Amino acid sequence: MASEIEWFEKPLGEVTNNHDGKRRPVKESERKKGPFPYYGASGIVDEVDGYLFDGSYLLIAEDGENLRTRQTPIAFMAHGKFWVNNHAHIVTGTDDVSTEYLHYFLQVADIQPFLTGAVMPKLTQGNLNRIPVRYPPPRHQREIVKVLKALDDKIALNHRINQTLEAMAQAIFKSWFVDFDPVKAKIAAKAEGRDPLRAAMTAISGKPDAELDTLPPDQLAPLAATAALFPDEMEDSELGEIPKGWSAAPFGSMLTHTIGGDWGADVPDATNDTRVAIIRGTDLPDLDQAQTNRVPVRYTTQKKLASRRMQFGDIVLEVSGGSRDQPTGRSFRMTANAMNEFDCPVEPASFCRLLRPVSPEIGVILGLHLSHIYQQGKTWEYQNQSTGIANFQTAHFLEAELVARPPKAVADAFFKMVNPILERRHDPQGKRLAELRDALLPKLLSGELQVNSTEVEVTA
Repeated sequence: MASEIEWFEKPLGEVTNNHDGKRRPVKESERKKGPFPYYGASGIVDEVDGYLFDGSYLLIAEDGENLRTRQTPIAFMAHGKFWVNNHAHIVTGTDDVSTEYLHYFLQVADIQPFLTGAVMPKLTQGNLNRIPVRYPPPRHQREIVKVLKALDDKIALNHRINQTLEAMAQAIFKSWFVDFDPVKAKIAAKAEGRDPLRAAMTAISGKPDAELDTLPPDQLAPLAATAALFPDEMEDSELGEIPKGWSAAPFGSMLTHTIGGDWGADVPDATNDTRVAIIRGTDLPDLDQAQTNRVPVRYTTQKKLASRRMQFGDIVLEVSGGSRDQPTGRSFRMTANAMNEFDCPVEPASFCRLLRPVSPEIGVILGLHLSHIYQQGKTWEYQNQSTGIANFQTAHFLEAELVARPPKAVADAFFKMVNPILERRHDPQGKRLAELRDALLPKLLSGELQVNSTEVEVTA
């Protein structure tokens, strides 16, 4: 159906105010940590103690390979107080075109004719200003933005929920396998003449002793059974004091399979004939529903896929490409729901490594252990920066990094408690929302679809 709305077209420079003159780069060595985001071509790259801008602005990548590949958005909104280096243009809209509309427009705009640089793509301010912008009247811009923003807000909410779920799993992991809270609670209770089992139940559930008996029997009995699995003594090990009957095991001793990743080919041929989704280091560690929708699909050989195809419980570990502020060692453990989000096999990209645990139960422990030591900055101990790029010394890590390995019954109980939390991070709703947004975006921006309602609501 032909659009009944009048559409206009002008060069971007005529419908924006450019603020590039206010940008100021600061060398990494000269930055002082602070509360304000420091933006570059692809988003926040640091946090600094000052700001150049205060308000809502659109940042557009000025250089970088992502201008061609567009694996991440080339334009993104920045709100509040922040700093921008000279790798991102910064603009605001005018009365003709709003900043928010322009943000969505650039996500589907063809910018290839305006890029320069054979090796490193660049979008100069002059060429940026020449990009033709097609737009309807302001009222219709607001309606289009309302639809797309409602979807983005719901996706962002899901992402925050995912972060909360991850934090919950991390807290339980730290309590059981780093701080050994149930064991120490038993030890303290014994010394004070209290019931050790009840003390461990309190440590595991987070509920005061007086509230334990208010739990229904179907919760109280499993809690008591789990608490009974923990000893009431600690013993020395290479890792320090650990629960009696546990072991300090090298990380690599709990793997059956490790292999480097592969980037595959752009197009299929006689050899590279198998379609495969590639998980990159840039996707880690927060690979969630919206991001799986953007993982690149390439082509590989059956032989390579046979050894690299990810299974439930496998871990992707980034082993190259870090920096001072972001060392290598980011990781992601494949959940069952995450596997269902892909319509083809999945393997790690180059600069990543596939780790296959001896069991899914041990895999949950290893995956959370990797996240824990990364957040603690411990992966720096395994970096080799002799080449100027932070490379993860995988062989050394697998041998030297020790993990508190529990008896099978404890590992099974932990898996039963934590795996459902991790699986919830990949509820199919997130993927559906991302797919809906990506499908609507070009149709709304071209006028193929019209929005007539002034009220937009996105529900689960």
